[in-house]
Amino acid sequence: MKRPTAPRVPNGRVCRRTACAIGSAALLAPLLLTPLTDDDAPEQRLQVAFTDAAHDFHVPRSVLMSVSYVQTRWDAHPGSPSVAGGYGPMHLVDTSRFPAASPTPGVQGGGALQPSAGAAGAPAARPDGVLAGRSVKPADLQRAARLTDAPAGRLRTDATANVRGGAALLAATQQQLGKPLSDNPADWWEAVERFPGTPDVSSAATYANDVFSVIRKGAHRTTAEGQEVSLPASPSVRSHTVRTEKPQHAKGTECPAEVACDWLAAPYEEIDDDGDYGNHDLADRPRDQKIDYIVIHDTEAKLSSMFQTVQDPTEVSWHYSIRSSDGHVTQHIQTKDEAWHSGNQYVNARSIGIEHEGFLRQPGTWFTEQMYRTSARLVRYLAKKYDIPLDRQHIFGHDNVPSPTGDSIPDMHDDPGPFWDWRHYFDLLGAPLKATAGPNSDMVTILPDYATHSPKFTGCLKPGAPCPKHGSSAVRMYTRPDAKAPLVQDPGRHPDGGDSTLDVDDLGARASAGQTFAVAERRGDWTAVWYQGRKAWFKNPKKQATAVGAAGKMVTPKEGLDEIPVFGRALPEEDAYPEGMEGEPEAPLPYHFRAGQRYVTEGTIDSSFVPRSAFVDSPEPVVRGDETYYQIQFDHRIAYVRAGDVDVVGSAVAAGPSSAPQGGSTGN
Repeated sequence: MKRPTAPRVPNGRVCRRTACAIGSAALLAPLLLTPLTDDDAPEQRLQVAFTDAAHDFHVPRSVLMSVSYVQTRWDAHPGSPSVAGGYGPMHLVDTSRFPAASPTPGVQGGGALQPSAGAAGAPAARPDGVLAGRSVKPADLQRAARLTDAPAGRLRTDATANVRGGAALLAATQQQLGKPLSDNPADWWEAVERFPGTPDVSSAATYANDVFSVIRKGAHRTTAEGQEVSLPASPSVRSHTVRTEKPQHAKGTECPAEVACDWLAAPYEEIDDDGDYGNHDLADRPRDQKIDYIVIHDTEAKLSSMFQTVQDPTEVSWHYSIRSSDGHVTQHIQTKDEAWHSGNQYVNARSIGIEHEGFLRQPGTWFTEQMYRTSARLVRYLAKKYDIPLDRQHIFGHDNVPSPTGDSIPDMHDDPGPFWDWRHYFDLLGAPLKATAGPNSDMVTILPDYATHSPKFTGCLKPGAPCPKHGSSAVRMYTRPDAKAPLVQDPGRHPDGGDSTLDVDDLGARASAGQTFAVAERRGDWTAVWYQGRKAWFKNPKKQATAVGAAGKMVTPKEGLDEIPVFGRALPEEDAYPEGMEGEPEAPLPYHFRAGQRYVTEGTIDSSFVPRSAFVDSPEPVVRGDETYYQIQFDHRIAYVRAGDVDVVGSAVAAGPSSAPQGGSTGN
């Protein structure tokens, strides 16, 4: 019997928009939009490309578009591959340029399982947890080029050719599975779960579930290239195949059921005769210390380097690593124990650290959709396990961690940086960032539209040079309501009195999506908030808002106090320390919180100190004080103030929540 092949459409054939719409009506009638020409609507070219490719290769358009959305959220990044070698909106992997990586030595549980070879002439045995069937290779760009009679180079750089290649691969896989090119999306489940080339059953099923979730919910987004793409919701679509295989979990890992998880232990051992040890501390959380925070990092290193670091007892540590190419999780430390990850021991004692493989200066290459989705699943799982609120006061970046002392401010880290998409991340967490009050409220939450908001940054390619244009979660803070005014100065980051800069690493005059501030003043398109002891202005025009109204509580110095100290830790009072134990001295940060200023608070937090300074067989007791603090959003980082120094005031909520900035994405 002749093996069926995918439909081949020569690359030179151009399907007329109207003809395609009429010809595909039987297959795609519920999903079609009004036909448009490239000249009429250049921002609709990608939308038209999906419609044409779906028609030509007999793939339901909802399937094709949803696969692309889960792969890249429809972003093309023309000619620029991801770390896995994926190109274009379909993330087609050029295996001729990016060979598949081998498993990492020493990792218990392995990465993606590889099918073993059978006896000569016999089919290979299928290991438990590995997909059956032929097509578990990545969405292969070279094969897609052959199926569409197009040069491989065109599929790397041209979004339309890339979409056609993805459609051809889906159709080829469907036929290899012996299934018809049906107009029912539910019939395409098995072809969908094979598309990213994940042999592990649980990971493949999770991927397919994500795709079908997008089909049911629909999505709309303005892409990084300015393309307007919409997929209407199809809530009645259900998949025909339900897989029940358990994911690959190494023994002892703490991961959600739908995420494959490895174990690569971080050492806890003495490193010299002087009592020095590494690279984490024993604890008994949450029994001895509540876990309040989850800290999001990027590694500024590749996975192999990350694993070398976390296995070195003289280095720092973290609880989890997430691989960029496919979102695979490796755990290193039990969450009950304390990792050395944030640069602030007070935060370490109350947090879980998650490192994401990547470089903040190359977000399009490293911050993949697969990594975002796996990370969100892991954070949801941990937040539920430890009762951590899903908000930006408890889920934040390393760049939001306060310095423990003024002297260490210049050394604090700046990852995951301004290009991490916090808005999308919280959508995936199921806790979308949104307005909670009207547009004239006395609190605002920073919330620019990531895709269309692209402030200038420097230093991505070389010092002082402009960064490539890219969407951003960050807004800039100015000394006056004028884009030509100086940026606000950060006396902690620039103790020499230097100015804040546009450098991608300079946090001195930035705020980020989801952070909430007290409004100090409004003038036209500009809003001033209390920020780091002063009024700081950011541009917030009504037609392209970068912030939305918020409701909540704020703190202000008690009457009679001209100024109060701000801290990077909430430490106990001196009398709380046991006799013979030297307590940590209070170390106010070099900022001013003056009378009349207000800062948003998420509530009180107890003072505590954990004497982690020696190699021990069991956790040391936590010192708790009577002193209570409020956590506040002080600038780009959180901070703490004594409860006895402040009064709490509620926000005056303007009627009706303001609208979120336009052009954002919907659908997960």
